[in-house]
Amino acid sequence: MVQNIERPSQTSPFPPSAPAANPVFYRTYSRLGEVADNRRETWEEVCDRTLSGIAELGQLTADEVALLSRMQRHLYSLPSGRWLWVGGTDWASNPENFSGAYNCTSTNVVDWRAFGLMMDLAMMGCGTGAVLEPKYIDQLPVIRNAVQVKVVGDVGTVTKGDRQEKTTVEVDGNVVRLRVGDSRQGWVASYQTVLELSSDERFSGTVQLEVDLGSVRPAGERLQGFGGVANPIRLPNLYERCARILKTAIGRQLNSVECCLLIDEAAACVVAGNIRRSAGMRQFDSEDGLAAAAKDNLWQQDENGNWRIDPERDALRMANHTRVFHRKPTQEECTDAVRKQYYSGEGAIQWAGEAERRAQGKGRYGLNPCGEILGQNFHCNLAEVHLNQIDPNDLQTQEMAFKAGALSVAALLNHRFAEPRYHTSRMDDPIVGVSFTGLFDFFVNAFGTEWLRWWAEGRPDTMKGLEFKTKEREYLSRWKTIVHQTVWEYCDRHNLKRPNRCTTVQPAGTKSLLSGASPGWHPPKAQRFIRRITFRKNDAIALACMDYGYTIVPSQSDKDDEGNLLNDPFDPRCTEWLVEIPVEVPWANLPGADEIVIEKFSALAQFDFYMQVQQHYTAHNTSATIELYEEEIEPLAEAIHEAIAQDKGYISAALLARFNAPFPRLPFEKIDKATYDRLNAEAKQRQRIGDFYEALTRYDIGEIFEAGPSGCDSDKCLFPEPK
Repeated sequence: MVQNIERPSQTSPFPPSAPAANPVFYRTYSRLGEVADNRRETWEEVCDRTLSGIAELGQLTADEVALLSRMQRHLYSLPSGRWLWVGGTDWASNPENFSGAYNCTSTNVVDWRAFGLMMDLAMMGCGTGAVLEPKYIDQLPVIRNAVQVKVVGDVGTVTKGDRQEKTTVEVDGNVVRLRVGDSRQGWVASYQTVLELSSDERFSGTVQLEVDLGSVRPAGERLQGFGGVANPIRLPNLYERCARILKTAIGRQLNSVECCLLIDEAAACVVAGNIRRSAGMRQFDSEDGLAAAAKDNLWQQDENGNWRIDPERDALRMANHTRVFHRKPTQEECTDAVRKQYYSGEGAIQWAGEAERRAQGKGRYGLNPCGEILGQNFHCNLAEVHLNQIDPNDLQTQEMAFKAGALSVAALLNHRFAEPRYHTSRMDDPIVGVSFTGLFDFFVNAFGTEWLRWWAEGRPDTMKGLEFKTKEREYLSRWKTIVHQTVWEYCDRHNLKRPNRCTTVQPAGTKSLLSGASPGWHPPKAQRFIRRITFRKNDAIALACMDYGYTIVPSQSDKDDEGNLLNDPFDPRCTEWLVEIPVEVPWANLPGADEIVIEKFSALAQFDFYMQVQQHYTAHNTSATIELYEEEIEPLAEAIHEAIAQDKGYISAALLARFNAPFPRLPFEKIDKATYDRLNAEAKQRQRIGDFYEALTRYDIGEIFEAGPSGCDSDKCLFPEPK
């Protein structure tokens, strides 16, 4: 449906090296109706909104606001993805919504309230870490009651004006009537009530739970304030699924996997219809054998060769699992862990000793979903410097960019959380995180093709290699000092407690696309590649991409009756679209750069660079996805073991298997220069309109289904799960 609405023209504010920036920005960060009815914000309007919000919250000076404005508008330094979405809105100024401004959290699971808090956080877009070690979950009550669920009122049957906002509970003997309120708090209260009923000593025998969903708004109705639309498709089944998990534990406390399932059932309900994993991290004790095998054989094959997911454990896919070692692991344990990650993507080792040393506190080893923040019952807001935008010789702009990042995260320390466990954590151990992206691009610009060749050789400690490492360390340590000094000076002026660790590196998967940066510290996927971005079928932004000249194909999940991928995006069987965008890194045409096969960089070279960042820039942890071939399992395991044994600073890293035969329609597909030039030329020929914003207005009917960025932003989450 084409709308004839007068809207401002928007020539792209993003660099030519970032062709995916426009579709990603309008899908992920531009709010609908914030400035004018039925219109999405432009980049300048997002900058205005977020800067005004951070200036007010942080009580920033005029000079500080000017610095943040210049750095953000030039894409030198950006606030968190969550702040780009909600910063400066009326919604974000409400204390009960403060958490929605934060990328990530971690919660020790010690009571039923912890479960409800994590569902609440997920509904606000936060990533949720959950620590599920025995010393915490052993504080949960014993399960004593079976809960029999019956849904007595369907979603949306109560008219809009008569809906109740809060959840109410009525008890009549062993019968409980639960009327679910039409609000985030209403959903959370109803979920937590089911858990509480299982241990409530007022009841004997089976609790008959009647759930009335009539007041819950139906799918597609807009969510005011936060943005996006309602999607309660999985809510009716949530209560029965939770009751079934709880019933298995009658007469005892929940084990770690049952706790995980309960958290992830709520997460699956929140992200229903989303094609990515929920943003979640689940931390288990290394001695917990049950947790170590939680995802084993999750995918099962029948006698005809057809794959299925175990329906009772399907929700476990909502989060990453990490094994916490409170003693240094043996070489054999490291090798087993690396091998397990290679084949399943799960079971990363976390060394708690180094985490607690850095956090300067016992118990402060909780991780956010992407593993870059350390703490206990924490919230963290992350800023990001786009190093690919900055000249390596321009030390002044580098300093301004890192100062801007430091100020934008320090400002959020003025929030006061209503939940006691989060408030106490903020007072005892305030946490901020200033990250960067495009580090690999920055060093190519600084050191040239010779640095790339050294990478291809494995980053050996030759005379030239040691010189490169010295220069890398100088940059990294300088930036770290700038961040900590800026945060501490701000905190001293505003009578806030100083955080003792302020630097980190996040995965930077989505925000990096705004400037075309290689994500975080990682190398790019190749010098040139096709980047595929997922949208709903007939999404306005995807249709604008088509008018802009990009091709669209059905997603991997859309197949015919024989299991073949569909090719026609307008096929009635197609449900999701992939927009295909040819990308070239800015330094791809440097003399000799094409001779380097980036995707063949060894796992040990990646690990070496990761440890450079971990030792000389990062005070928290460096989010890392190290890609490896099967023959690299043992050498990488040996390197990890050595780094832990010798206290070199290792905490945790994710591993991802590489395959010689690529899967079809992956998020990244390497192409050569001739193919890149051809695809670009063909896109220009197909292009019907050269202004993306104007193209978008032709199709925009005021629907935004995805409410801002995910709390987890890792490229790892974009890849199909190993089967």
